[in-house]
Amino acid sequence: MSAKQLLAMVAMLAFAGSALAHKASDSFLYVDMDASEVRIDVALRDLALLVPLDANGDQNVTGQELRAQRNLATQTVENAITLTTEQGACQLRGQDWGLSSHSDGPYLAARYRVECPDGELPEQIKYTLLFDRDSLHRGLVEITSGDTRSLTVLSPEQQIVDLTAGPIGAWSTFKTFLYEGIVHLLAGLDHILFLLVLILPATLITREQQDQGKDRSLKSRLLQLTGIVTAFTVAHSITLALSALNIIRLPIAWVEIVIALSIAAAALNVVWPFLGRKTWKLAFAFGLVHGFGFASVLADLTGGISNLAVALAGFNLGVEFGQLGLLIIGFPLLYALAHVKVYQRIVVPLILLGVGAVSLMWVAERASSI
Repeated sequence: MSAKQLLAMVAMLAFAGSALAHKASDSFLYVDMDASEVRIDVALRDLALLVPLDANGDQNVTGQELRAQRNLATQTVENAITLTTEQGACQLRGQDWGLSSHSDGPYLAARYRVECPDGELPEQIKYTLLFDRDSLHRGLVEITSGDTRSLTVLSPEQQIVDLTAGPIGAWSTFKTFLYEGIVHLLAGLDHILFLLVLILPATLITREQQDQGKDRSLKSRLLQLTGIVTAFTVAHSITLALSALNIIRLPIAWVEIVIALSIAAAALNVVWPFLGRKTWKLAFAFGLVHGFGFASVLADLTGGISNLAVALAGFNLGVEFGQLGLLIIGFPLLYALAHVKVYQRIVVPLILLGVGAVSLMWVAERASSI
């Protein structure tokens, strides 16, 4: 890859960064089969993509602006939800609407009574909001029936949930959130760039080794990489669990700023090791922060401790699989380049410069939105 191509790649990362670095786009659907009710919470930032909420263009939706667009906003939400029985479509009767708060900011919350033909309970729910605009948007669903609460996810590939199939089993919940964990890792550009910067030192030949005409074996590099990945995994697993189980909760806006700062610091540390040369320690310290970022997907689910624990385990393992997949592809390529002079003299500095520039741009962008 030429220096010109690398600069082009860095530029594309900069433009793509805003869309890929923030908390995933999620809505929350709460289906109460006993009361035949459904509530949906939609982030105002997501709803603003479909409804002109920000009348004065100040990037801040006020209660007055939301009230002015109430009819259009609720109609947009209602058009995205369809509940049906074998007899046909059910009607949504508005009960309450207003604002709710989730980890990433204000949401429009609307609660409806579901009235189906012949007074039956709904058998299916279909959700389509934003799927035609954002393939990563998800509807996180909690279904309550008697003493049972189940968790599942609606996506562009899976838009319908069967409400009559009984409680969603632990294995099904685990598989669903395993997949979501993989998607979240691969779609999170900030986490990917952080991993890239962490593994770069394991591919480099130090100046001392160059002067002595020596090189580390593949085994020693793999041991270094194992230490880095293990430290990062253990750290983010700890804080992911603490946050998702609501033991420790930090404001996601500040977490995202620190995540962006951690990427810039890790990139600078490769050139100037002001945080030390023990990369695994750096991976552990910043992995604690990244865990809170991963947890933002699960932190607002309320499906009970047992269901949440299963979802948490699946999601965390999915993150690890996504991480492992990136390493299997990326590390051999970078290792193969280790002995190419242009890699160490041009490619690596350009990568670090690009990653540092993008991460600092994220810091400024995220700080301005607080």
